[in-house]
Parts: sequence; C-alpha cells; structure tokens
Amino acid sequence: MKSGSNLEKVLRAGHFAFTGELGPPRGANVEEVRHKARYLKGMVDSVNITDNQTAMVRMSSWAASLIAIQEGLEPNYQMVCRDRNRLAMQGDILGASAHGIRNILALSGDHQQFGDHPNAKGVFDIDSTQLISAIKKMRDESKFMSGQKIDVAPKFFIGAAANPFAEPFEWRVHRLAKKIEAGADFIQTQCIYNMKKMREWVRMANEMGLTEKVYILAGVTPMKSLGMARYMKNNVPGMDVPDEVIDRLKGAPKGKHAEEGIKMACEQIAEFKEMKGVAGVHLMAIEWEHKVPEIAELAGMLPRPTFDDAPVE
Repeated sequence: MKSGSNLEKVLRAGHFAFTGELGPPRGANVEEVRHKARYLKGMVDSVNITDNQTAMVRMSSWAASLIAIQEGLEPNYQMVCRDRNRLAMQGDILGASAHGIRNILALSGDHQQFGDHPNAKGVFDIDSTQLISAIKKMRDESKFMSGQKIDVAPKFFIGAAANPFAEPFEWRVHRLAKKIEAGADFIQTQCIYNMKKMREWVRMANEMGLTEKVYILAGVTPMKSLGMARYMKNNVPGMDVPDEVIDRLKGAPKGKHAEEGIKMACEQIAEFKEMKGVAGVHLMAIEWEHKVPEIAELAGMLPRPTFDDAPVE
C-alpha cells in the first residue's frame, strides 16, 4: 500500500470507485462544511476538497479536509500550483500527512484573472506534473525536491486531473502518459458530456497500456437546469457540451430539468461501469451535495465497500 487510504483500498480491491466533491465556504463557517459532509458520508469512497476553486477565495483545502475527517469522510486534498511556491507546497504536504490526510490531487489551478482577485500574482513556480513528481519523491524516496532528506516521509495516494476534450485532442492521451510517468496513481477527469470523445480517449489510453498503470475515474456532473447547461457550453473553458445534451434538457417537461439531468448522469455512470479502462466515477455535484444520496442510489453505487484495519495486498 502506498498510503493506506480508503480510496486506494477500494481501487486495489477491484471495486468500481465512487468519489464526491465538497467546496469549502467563502468564509470561516465550519457548520457549512459539516452540513455538506453529512450528505456525503457513507455515499462515496473519498471526497475532493477543492482549493480556491474558480480562483475565488475560500476556506483552505487542508482546513476543510480536517473538518471532513472529523465528520467521518476521507478527504482528497486538492493542491493548486497557482497560489504557492515549492517551499509552501512541500510544507503543506508534510502538514497534511501529519494530520492523517492520505489522498492528494495535484492541479495547476484556474487562472486568477477569472476569479475575485484578478490582479493577484500567479505563482506557478512548478506545474502540476512537477508537483506530482515532487510528491512521489517525498513519499517514495523520503527526499525534498532539493534532494535533501525527509526524516518522516508523507504517505499519499497521488491523483491528477485530465481533460479529454482540449485541443489538440490527439495529444490529450500523451499528456495523460506524462502525468502517469511522473507518479500519478489515479486520474480524475473533467466533467464529461461528450461521451463519443470520451470513448475515443479511453480507447487510446487502453491501446497505449496507460489504463494498466493508473486508475481512471470519469468525471460526472449532473445538469441542474437548462441555464446551467448553456452556461457550461458557452462560458466554461475546456468544457465540451454537445448540442444533444441541450436538446434533451429542452425536451424535458417544465420543472423537470433537474430530474432529467440526474437521469442523464446515472446513464453515464452505467456506461462507465462497463467501459474497459475506467475504474470509477468522480461525481461533481456542484453545490448540490444534498442530491448525492439520491444519485448514488439511482446509479446502483450503494452500499460502498468497507474495510477493516487489515492491509489490502
């Protein structure tokens, strides 16, 4: 075992993983984190705790991760390269490990110009692939990026993100390969709506043997409304929302768009369960945590596997 995390145990045991997401509040409201956490407990194998998502200031990811642990959740601690240099990131990695956080997701981070502090200085001392490599070196070699020795190494199951839809499309699988080579243990993809392109991306990953080296979790975000679908299609960078998704929501009865969005998400999950090379689903129910139990039930993802303290071989 690389970390002993629940997510690692689920995947190593061959179960189809199901992870969720919790966005920290725009303030010091501990109860808001606890409230969201209660909907997720027992529903998912691990919960992503986002790091100043959309470049908006929020409670820090490591702090919200500790609250999640108190509420019985296993956090997947997100860390973006936008806001810290390598000293700060390595220090936070040690601190998170010391507090029992066992999963980490290395990300570049949304550019600050899209957030609430557009004049903030982006750090980007290293990129996400270099961060993955640094975490692996800290864990496996007990060394900092400088090469100096760590007295007690942090133990993490290392995650990375992938966007199967950015152009040039044929290079996306090679970018995935670089992150795997750097040390990624699992991959969570961007929200998927273009299933045709996703099938092709997974096919290429299978042919290159990449899915034998890493666990891929497909990103699923249920559409709440027609307005959300149109916004994501037209305003969110890197998002690929085909016209048939818009048309299907248009065809739903009045007041039933959210219900149709959940139905579409469940259909995606059913397909991913059967897709060679996909090891699980990452459900991003953005500010819709209270719907996770319903989606988990409808998608046949319950009950989630549990483990005692014995290590998984």
